[in-house]
Amino acid sequence: MSIVHIKDTVSGPGYDIVIEHSLERLPEIIEKLDVKDRRALIVTDSNVAPLYLAPLSEAVTPCFKEVFSFTVPAGEENKNLDRVREILCELIKCSFDRKDLIIALGGGVIGDMAGFASAVYLRGIRFIQVPTTLLSQTDSSIGGKTGVDVNNYKNMAGAFHQPALVYMNTAFLKSLPKRQFASGMAEILKHGLIREASYYEFLVNNFNEINDQESEVLEKMIKRSCEIKAFVVEQDPTEMGMRAILNFGHTIGHAIEKYMNFTMLHGECVALGIIAASYISYKREYISTEEFYEIRDMFLPFKLPLSLPDDADPAEILKLTKSDKKMDGDKIRFILLKKVGKAAIDTTVTDEEILDALDQLIIKDE
Repeated sequence: MSIVHIKDTVSGPGYDIVIEHSLERLPEIIEKLDVKDRRALIVTDSNVAPLYLAPLSEAVTPCFKEVFSFTVPAGEENKNLDRVREILCELIKCSFDRKDLIIALGGGVIGDMAGFASAVYLRGIRFIQVPTTLLSQTDSSIGGKTGVDVNNYKNMAGAFHQPALVYMNTAFLKSLPKRQFASGMAEILKHGLIREASYYEFLVNNFNEINDQESEVLEKMIKRSCEIKAFVVEQDPTEMGMRAILNFGHTIGHAIEKYMNFTMLHGECVALGIIAASYISYKREYISTEEFYEIRDMFLPFKLPLSLPDDADPAEILKLTKSDKKMDGDKIRFILLKKVGKAAIDTTVTDEEILDALDQLIIKDE
């Protein structure tokens, strides 16, 4: 078992990220949260429920007065205010009060949605993150950012609401489709690129073991990514400054995600966004030609895309970046690499630079 503690400098004592290989010790971990005589609502989706709802419910039922469950349809298109309203109505129906809890069982969509519901129900109740994807285990479940999409614009409504616990079971990853596993690797590679060059090199040097999901390498990787994100979140819990570096690749990535009508996974779009942002960094001579091409090419062994469809419209994708929540007035708050392992916020990236970077992602048929 590995534990990473996150200090909460805003609203409380912080919380633990617990990384294990089974659900065996989950009851004793949850009991430390003083939940006896409290109710819990497990919120999950239609993909995860058949796999893990029953074992999780069985594991946590002895800890609570009552345990309920609520399943929403799977998919990013369901991450909206209508679904949150359904969760809130379920909480009301089950007579939840301010000391009861939500347990978010699923990937980033469920974590964001259930976390947002917990943030607004009775002005805030506790929730536990139980992420089931690599992407959510190493990124979205950590740091207390919750939210939903509005008219397909990513995370336009949300709140900062820290979980009481993040519990990761690496065994969940065994049932994860290979494409979903690869999607998580985009955020993990991002952590090395923005913060720790030696970690990025570890990922590059161990891609075979990572793709084979060797237990020791997997746990080491997840723990280090959690530690990197924890450090950044602790410095800037409400994203007023440094925490924005975690958005490396996301401004263009989110625009691609919407442009492709969510037919591509989040991590796949972030990978393309990272390539584009790295290209701008290279053109500005912050990183070398060799470093840019290594960054681009290292997505390939992790089975992530390197290009957009040849009929993609860079101008339309650029337009969508202007609707991103990371805008600073009329300027895009962009994240660039100053060097491998160090990222910085930049508000001087021009439309021409973005269009040039997007052109590099489109391989035209001759």
